This record gives sequence, C-alpha cells and structure tokens, in this order.
Amino acid sequence: MEYDFDKTPIPRLVLKLGIPAMLAQFFNILYSIADRAFVGNIAADGEIALASIGICAPVLTAITAFSSLVGIGGASVMSISMGKKDYRSARLAMNNAAILLFGLSVILTILLLIFTKPLLYALGCSDTMYPYARGYFQIYITGTAAVLCGTGMNQFVLAFGNAKRGMLAVMIGAVVNTILDPVFIYGFHMGIQGAAIATVIAQFCVLLYVLSFLLSDKAVFKLRCTGLDYRIAGRILRIGSLPFFIVLFDNLLVIFLNFTLRKYSGDVMGDQYISCAAIVQSFMVLVFYPAQGITAGCGTLYSYHYGAGHYDKVMQIFKYVFCLCAGYMLLLCAAAQLMPEVFARIFTKEDSIILLSASCIQKYTLGLLGVAVQYAIVDGLTAMGQIRLALPISFFRKILYVVCVFLIPMLCPFENVFYAETISDIAGASLTVIVFITVIVPRLRHSMKIKVRRDGLGPDEQTLHAV
Repeated sequence: MEYDFDKTPIPRLVLKLGIPAMLAQFFNILYSIADRAFVGNIAADGEIALASIGICAPVLTAITAFSSLVGIGGASVMSISMGKKDYRSARLAMNNAAILLFGLSVILTILLLIFTKPLLYALGCSDTMYPYARGYFQIYITGTAAVLCGTGMNQFVLAFGNAKRGMLAVMIGAVVNTILDPVFIYGFHMGIQGAAIATVIAQFCVLLYVLSFLLSDKAVFKLRCTGLDYRIAGRILRIGSLPFFIVLFDNLLVIFLNFTLRKYSGDVMGDQYISCAAIVQSFMVLVFYPAQGITAGCGTLYSYHYGAGHYDKVMQIFKYVFCLCAGYMLLLCAAAQLMPEVFARIFTKEDSIILLSASCIQKYTLGLLGVAVQYAIVDGLTAMGQIRLALPISFFRKILYVVCVFLIPMLCPFENVFYAETISDIAGASLTVIVFITVIVPRLRHSMKIKVRRDGLGPDEQTLHAV
C-alpha cells in the first residue's frame, strides 16, 4: 500500500487518507452545484428548471446508493481480508464488485427509462415542470453505468491507501462537467438538457481514469475478469447494505419534505418552496459530501485494523475521524448562520427566493455538529462490517426527521418544517454517543479480543506491514 498501516501513527494516517478524500468530494460537489448554478441562471425559465432538477435529485442520488452498496461493501471486504492476510479473498472482492456494478447499471438504466413519467410525478413533479424534468432525467440516466462503475470502483482506489488518485478521479469529472456546462447550456442553447449531457460525459471520464489505474501495474491487485463468487458477493452486499439504505432513505427524506411543502403551500408557492428546498439540499451537499469523503478515505483504516484485531488503533481512528469531521461541520454551521444569502445567490437571481432560501438554510443547519458524531461512528462501524450495531443509531435519526416533517406543520407555521433536520441531528447524536459508550465499545473490545486469540495474532504478527 501507499502507506504503512501498521507502523504509521493513526493521526497521520487519518490526515493522509481523510484530507485528500475530503477534497475529492469538494470537486464532486461541483457536479451538483455547477448544474444547478448554470441552470438556475437561465434567463427565461431558470427558476422552474432549477426546481425540476430538485425533483429529479432523489432518484439520481439513489443511483449512487447502488455504487455505495457494492463499492463500500467491496472495499470493506477487501480491506478486512488484507488485515487478516487473506489476499485471495481481497482480490475476489474487487473482481466481484466490478461484476455486480455492471449488472446493476444495466438493470437500472432499463427500468428508469421505462418508468420515467410515473416516477417523476410520484416525486412531486407538476405539469409545468415535467418537460424540463423529463429532458434532464432521461439524458442523465444514460450515464448510469459510468456513475455506478466509476464511483463504485473508485472506492478500491481509496482502499489501496491511494487517496490522492481517488481525489484526482473525482477532480477530472468535476472539471470536465464545469467546463462543458456553459458550453451545452448557453453555447448550444440546450438549456437543462445541456447540463445533463455535460454530466454524462464527465462521468465517463471518471470511469475511464479509474479503470486505467485498476488495470495497471500501479494497483496493489489488478482488476481481472473472473466468475462471480457467491460467498464473497454475499459479504459485499451485506456490508454495503447499510450505506445503500442510508442513501435511499436520505432521498425519501427529500421526497417527504417536498410533499409537505406542496401540501401546505399550494401549487404556486409550492414551486417556490421546492426551489428553496433544492437550494437547501445543495448546501447540504456541501456539508455531507466532504464529511463522507473523510469517512470513506479512512474506511480502509477501520477495516484493516479491525481485520488485524487492533482494538486500540480502531478506537484512535474513531477519535481522530470525529475530530476532523467536527472541525469541518462547525465551520459550515458558522457559514450557514452568518452568510446564507451568499450561497443562495449562486442558484437564483430572484431576491424573494434568495431571502426565503437563506432563512431555510439557517433553520436546517443548527445541529450540524451532531452529523459529525453520526458519520464517524456509523461509517466506521459499517467499514468494519458491524451492520447490526450501526443500523439502529443511523435510522433513529432519519425516522425522527420524518416524524418532525409531518408533525411540525400541524403544530406551527409550515415553514418551520425546515427545523426537522436540526432536531433530528441533535437528538440522533445524543443517542449515538450514549449507545456507543455503553454498548458498542464493550462489544468491540470483546469481539476483537476473541478475534486475536482465534487467529493467533501475537504482538509481532500484529505489526506486520500492510501490502
């Protein structure tokens, strides 16, 4: 590996792997922000086009859930196997992940193209929005294979300890997309469809870069065409199931919010509030993606040291990943409270929408520190394959959000529904800390001691270099 996982101090490893992965997500954010910024500023119909992207967003993000299902699951299986020095299983994990990603991309592309219209209307699309949403959605769907395979297999680049290459892969896509957006949207007068074309081209660029690395001698294991090993595939899908369902559930949260805004504000104001919600979600992308980058970059550390039975190092990883995430979250929380209008102006020129969006951003982001707690613990447990421990604390926060979205408009002015995120973040983090200290830490200590005794790892063997 690029870094010696056994001898290098954990704080240094967290920084070396977490920071490049976090920076990669800043470039990844450009996919979303660039599309929405350029589309939102189309002279004639920018507002309705922006709202249409907001309607499409849950499905498009759900596509990435499948890349998480296989990519994160496969990378975790590979890293745990390498910690155990089981290199055959590690190789099979990467090869099987590639097969699963390609198969899923074909199935999803066909289904989404067939059910475009009922799906978009089910997400809250109006008759006015539909032509815009359909044009963007159907073009974007043609890039499903690139999204799944490029994003999913980039997890293996990160798992090899090569965070800089993983960052470069994302950077290539973001730069290509940002350059092509104005060309297709304004230069070729293609509007919202031009944004989708630019994104698809960028996604294929990412895929080509990732494959060129994994097929080269620079990768620890070369990607090979092998048969599907059902035992390994099952492990991949089991570990990847939590990030998969988290992404899907996050998309349902957006749908629930849009549904509530439409129900309580009517068609005209509903479109405006859905536009505001799209701007809020764009800001939350700026919050969530870099934090997810930190945990994804450090996921291989959790997996490797768990597989090797290094309890003390796993606890250090939890600590330092949380500190890194918390510092970032506090910075974004301050920006959201002090200057939300600056971000809102990126997406619209309408003063009324800017003021409304700024207020919504402030309400939505008061509890961001709680997200850092969730990410460090839930994503760490997921990387170690501890799904049963991670699942309840993750879904408590999301279920509480849904409850708040439905109850708040019944009890007070409906625009206060944007406080649902803050309430769920604070309550979710509080429960997570209590459960982590009282339940999870003792269980990990016990299970990893058993693992060391079972695998016969003595002090000398525990300090073997990573491959």
